[in-house]
Amino acid sequence: MFDLLIRHANLPDGQTDVALAIKNGRISAVAPDQALASVPSLETLDAEHQLLSPPFVDAHFHLDSALRFGQPRVNQSGTLREGIALWGALKPTLTQADVEQTATQYCHWALANGILAIRSHVDISDPELVAVQALLNVRSAFKPWLDLQLVAFPQDGLLRRAGAQDNLIRALDMGVDVIGGIPHFERTAQDGTLSIEWLCRLAAERGLMVDMHCDETDDPMSRHIETLTTNTVRFGLQGRVTGSHLTSMHSMDNDYAAKLIQLMAEANMRVVANPLINITLQGRHDTYPKRRGMTRVRELTEAGLTVAFGQDCVMDPWYNFGSGDMLEVAHMGLHVGQLTSQAQTTQCFEAVTTQAACVLGLEASVLVPGARADLVLLQAKDASEAIRLRATRLAVIRAGRCIARTPPKVAELSLGSQTVSVNWRL
Repeated sequence: MFDLLIRHANLPDGQTDVALAIKNGRISAVAPDQALASVPSLETLDAEHQLLSPPFVDAHFHLDSALRFGQPRVNQSGTLREGIALWGALKPTLTQADVEQTATQYCHWALANGILAIRSHVDISDPELVAVQALLNVRSAFKPWLDLQLVAFPQDGLLRRAGAQDNLIRALDMGVDVIGGIPHFERTAQDGTLSIEWLCRLAAERGLMVDMHCDETDDPMSRHIETLTTNTVRFGLQGRVTGSHLTSMHSMDNDYAAKLIQLMAEANMRVVANPLINITLQGRHDTYPKRRGMTRVRELTEAGLTVAFGQDCVMDPWYNFGSGDMLEVAHMGLHVGQLTSQAQTTQCFEAVTTQAACVLGLEASVLVPGARADLVLLQAKDASEAIRLRATRLAVIRAGRCIARTPPKVAELSLGSQTVSVNWRL
C-alpha cells in the first residue's frame, strides 16, 4: 500500500503519462502510468498530463531584508546606492520579532510558490546579531517543510567594518551554515584579497561551504573571482565554493574570461546569477554600449560548471519588485542571457530546480526511486511552457504530503452568446 499515487504526469526529461508511487516520504516507483494504475494507495492525485517537477530552489536570497519595501521610505531612484543607505538606516531599528515576522510571511510565499529550499544570506554587521538569531528561529520553525540554509554575510565588509570577523565567527558558532563575503566592497582590492584568504582558511578549518558575493560591479577589473578560485584550490575546497553575481564578467576581455572560466572549472566552482537584480542594480555607470547583465551563463555552463539562478531580493530597500516566483527568475534569465535554444531553456529551468539544489549541497532533487518525494505539479505540459506562463503551482508536495494547492488559472470570456475558456496554452 502506497501513501500517494500520482498518475498521468509529464516529467521534465520529456517522459509523458508517467505514474509516481510514494511511501514514507520517498519515491518508491516511477513507471508508465498503466504499469502502476492498479496499485493500491491511500491517496491518488491525477496530474492530468501536466508537468510534475522537482521543487524550486532559491540559491541566493536575503531573507532578513525581504518585504521591507517602503521602510524607512521608498527607494526613489531604484538604485543600489540608495538601497544600501536605506538598509543602513533601517537595521538599527529592527527587532528580532520584526525579522521573524517578515521572514515567516515570506516563507509562506515561498512554499506556496513551490520553493522548498532557500539559501539566505544574513547580515552579521550588527554586533547583537539580531537577524541571525531571528532567522535561526525561522529555520527551526520551518524545518519540516523548508530547507533554509543561512550564510554569514558581512554586508558592510569583513575588513571594512570593525568587529565583523568576530561577528562572523559568533554567527557560525550559533549555527549559521555557510561562510559569506563581499570582497569587492572592501576599501581596497588588496583588502578584498585578504578577506577571501581569511574566509577560505576559516571554511577549511571548519569544514564549511563558502558563498561569496563576488564582483557585483560593472568594473571589468573587479576580478576577485580569480582569487576565490585560487584559494578554493589552495585550501582544498573544490565543490564547496560558490561565486554569486560575478557581474563584472560581462565586461571582461574575452581572452581573460576564457582563461578564468577554465580555472573555475578546475576548482569545481558553483556560480549563482540573479537575473532580476543583476540587470537592474548593476549597469548604472555606463552609457552605451550597455554592459549590464548577469555574468556569462552560457559559457560557464558549457565549461561544465554548475550554474543556478537566485532571486536575491523581494520587495526590499534595493528592489521594489518580486513575488517569490522562481519561474519569473528563469524567464528573465532566459531572455537577458539569450538562452532560447531548447537545451538552454531546459538549463534555465534546471537553474531554479536541480542545479540550484546542487549549489546548496542538498540531496539530489530528481524524480527517481529512493529520492525524497519533494514535488511541484505545474499547470504546463513541459518546462518551456512552465517558464513562458510562469505556470500556476497546482500542488506542492513535501516528503509525500501535499502542503499547498492553487486552483488552475483559467479565464472565461462571455462573447455574446458564446462562452470561451482561455488558459493561454496551445
